[in-house]
Amino acid sequence: MNYKVLISAATLTALPVAGLAQEAEIIPVNAEIGFIFTTFMFLVTGFLVFWMAAGFTMLEAGLVRQKNTAMQLMKNMALFSFAAIAYYLIGYNLMYPGDNWTITGVLGAFGPAVLEPVGLAGMEPDLTYASVGSDFFFQLMFCATTASIVSGALAERIKLWPFLFFVIVLTAVIYPIQASWKWGGGFLDTSYGFLDFAGSTVVHSVGGWAALAGALILGPRLGKYSKDGRVTPFPGSNLPLATLGTFILWLGWFGFNGGSQLYMDSAANVADISRIFANTNTAAAGGAISAMILSQLMYKKPDLTMVLNGALAGLVSITAEPLTPSLGAATLIGAVGGGIVVFAVPFLDRLKIDDVVGAIPVHLFAGVWGTLAVLLTNSDATLGGQVLPILIVGVFVFVVSAVIWMALKLTVGIRVDEESEINGLDISELGMEAYPEFSLS
Repeated sequence: MNYKVLISAATLTALPVAGLAQEAEIIPVNAEIGFIFTTFMFLVTGFLVFWMAAGFTMLEAGLVRQKNTAMQLMKNMALFSFAAIAYYLIGYNLMYPGDNWTITGVLGAFGPAVLEPVGLAGMEPDLTYASVGSDFFFQLMFCATTASIVSGALAERIKLWPFLFFVIVLTAVIYPIQASWKWGGGFLDTSYGFLDFAGSTVVHSVGGWAALAGALILGPRLGKYSKDGRVTPFPGSNLPLATLGTFILWLGWFGFNGGSQLYMDSAANVADISRIFANTNTAAAGGAISAMILSQLMYKKPDLTMVLNGALAGLVSITAEPLTPSLGAATLIGAVGGGIVVFAVPFLDRLKIDDVVGAIPVHLFAGVWGTLAVLLTNSDATLGGQVLPILIVGVFVFVVSAVIWMALKLTVGIRVDEESEINGLDISELGMEAYPEFSLS
């Protein structure tokens, strides 16, 4: 099957082109039925990806210390809400400009998203695809996921409002611009033939690069690293909650990857969606098992947090190409992702880069691996077509993110003071605690 961005010539007047990543090979007999089923698929899979917001929230709330739990809950509620408005006002048209590029193939169109009129009154919908409303809803969930990745890495020492300002820039500008280069018909797709089915690079490594820039400028938590090189572990407050969050993310990933098939208008597409579900699941399992075995070998006992992140790394790894691998290949791709996490976490500690939840190993390192792994199962992929876009996206996101973080640091400040960090951000930033009955004060 050939993969490429489909820019429809029959889009609605004054509406942004829907985001497409794959062209259907079989045109259904009844186009309206295909339109209905594909629209329905976007809505259902979009619900699943939305549920990933709950997964990130529970994972982060479980992996931070008790005194910072409410802050993580607040950040995740707020970041999703700000992302929804920013993507509507600016991001969607930047990401899917159709023929209205400001700079062709590089910078999309400016302006808010516009939906179809009620009941399609006076309009002729493009029955070869889906409703603009369903596509906007589905694509928004991916944008918000990128912001969630940053939240966990910078936990326990960042101020709320500067973080949310960065989220607005990320979801309104940074994420949509680079996503347009692949999924909006931009130069990474047309000039490089870059393949990234559901976003190992476009979504996950972007969140990882933004988090890495923030972590470097923000600095580690107090007491995390000593001058003699020792690393002080800060155990999470609620591992059952973190485990629940991981399973919620695992569930949501079926929508993340399955919906990225982009069509449910033929038997072939439905069969492919089921294949994507199966490969997504087995990659997560491979990542979890790999992390369990490696942590047993390295630390003499299996580490639950490594296993949780191993499963997530397996999911990130298969996201760039969940369709073409066999079940065995998908398992191995996920297993490599899980192994990357086990080695990457102590590697970052040696560099004194403090990532509270392991977001950088999971989303950046495994995201890069997953994008390269496309070469193993998809014959349309080329080495240059995968490597160069990884570098282009990485440099763009890291540099722009670093500039924003540094500007915030030099103006309003991004880090709480030492007393606030010691007492916990729940009290200093919010004036409340997640677990007041269990307060140690």
